[in-house]
Amino acid sequence: MDRIPTILIDSLPIIAKVTSGYSTLTNKNGERLKTVDSSGREIEDLKGIYYDLAKQAADEQKPIYGMSQIETGAETWCIPIGDYVLCCSNVERIKYSNALKQSLIDALPFIARVAGGEAVVFDGEGKRLASINSNGEVNEKFLGTISKDANEAMKAQKPVIGESNYISGASAVRIPMGKDFGFGFNNEDHIQKNNSLMNEMKKYQNAKYNFSDIIGNTKEIGRAKEIANIAAQSSSNVLIFGETGTGKEVFAQSIHNASNRANKPFVAINCSAIPQNLMESSFFGYESGAFTGAKKGGSAGVFEQANGGTLFLDEISEMHLDLQSKILRVLQEREVRRIGSEKVIHLDIRIISASNKDLDKLVNEGKFRQDLFYRLNVLDIQLPSLRYIKEDIPLLVKHAIKKMNIIFGRFVEGIDDEALGTLVNYSWPGNIRELMNCVEKAFNIIGNERIIRVKHLPRNIKESLNVLDVNDEGLEEMLKRYEREIILKALKINNGIKSKAANYLKISTTTLWRKINQLNIENE
Repeated sequence: MDRIPTILIDSLPIIAKVTSGYSTLTNKNGERLKTVDSSGREIEDLKGIYYDLAKQAADEQKPIYGMSQIETGAETWCIPIGDYVLCCSNVERIKYSNALKQSLIDALPFIARVAGGEAVVFDGEGKRLASINSNGEVNEKFLGTISKDANEAMKAQKPVIGESNYISGASAVRIPMGKDFGFGFNNEDHIQKNNSLMNEMKKYQNAKYNFSDIIGNTKEIGRAKEIANIAAQSSSNVLIFGETGTGKEVFAQSIHNASNRANKPFVAINCSAIPQNLMESSFFGYESGAFTGAKKGGSAGVFEQANGGTLFLDEISEMHLDLQSKILRVLQEREVRRIGSEKVIHLDIRIISASNKDLDKLVNEGKFRQDLFYRLNVLDIQLPSLRYIKEDIPLLVKHAIKKMNIIFGRFVEGIDDEALGTLVNYSWPGNIRELMNCVEKAFNIIGNERIIRVKHLPRNIKESLNVLDVNDEGLEEMLKRYEREIILKALKINNGIKSKAANYLKISTTTLWRKINQLNIENE
């Protein structure tokens, strides 16, 4: 037994080296007799210092696990052996880890500046401990919140690279630095600056959308974008058809911004929103004193304002017949005169029109001029209603959540399957605009929750279906079932004539045939 203290003291350097920490021998009262670090060097300053955990182990005569009194976060164990207690901790490894973590926190301003975005340090759960923006300012907005991707990186102990949770087009990286912490960064500020620069260049045009803002992978959206891209390379007039809320102005602005007129004005006018008595002056402008109430100095009409660029005529079907003939003359002659003026203003302008009504039908009914229709309808783009492209709803919701996270300053991660199924099952009479409004409403009531659920959806949408069907069937099968029902209804309405059914559904006959084969409809 006399050799026990000698053997224990000789073992201290070995234990400390293996555990990357301090090893200590105390007497049964917890008084430190000797403490060495992982290099075998004795820590003289700790000699004679009492160690409470060691005394507890001696008193209870059993091994004890606890936390170090030297370094925050370090673990230690104490084992009683006769009149002595052998103790060991991972102090040095934790000291190194803490120092590395602090170094990373100190380096965040430099990482953020180089990355062009936010840089963060998070703990083992993915909870944000520190965050710095690229301008060097502390970002306290989401401190203490757990990032789903950071949590995933810490669990897998592998870097996670993906999209930013806030800015479309931005990327983010999360890197674990062991099991206790990690760091990440994104290029959001760089992307935002680029977007701001583009917006600044186009500010006076009022055309902020580009083709990248058009979300959707269905063939119908792909075809619409394909024609729109062709239109952007041309100066021909374009006519966009689609129900309210399908994104007609988004397409119009995207065509303008992708054309050689992108640095010229984009002027939009809603033909249904202007009182009949102001229609002419709005389009052609007027000189001072042209009529009672005319503004001193006169005013330019939309043709003059858009000269050199693009004029977007929304809801063209609402234009009065008398005005239609005057508009036709302007398009034919490529010139306009203000009311009360003899001065001719020559025009270099491209017209993009939009309608949510069947203009062919209005022409046949004598409510829309056929010659104007032909003049406007050089290239036509058909935008599908959301109920016919439900496969795109998950993508649209993801895009909307990113957008609303920025607007509301929240950290919503996504939507659960039940709520998404509810959205897919809904008929969407207001199309994409109604869907965006639905997500915005959810953000208003979600509070601190991170996932949108059925309870956060508007009442009319929740009441539109039996949610139990979603759980049993699954999203993919539900999409197929609803697509089949819609196509069968269209075929029944059109007496089985494929071309008429395709026209009714606003898709090509080829697309209809493909869907009929995919969904095995012909055999029913």
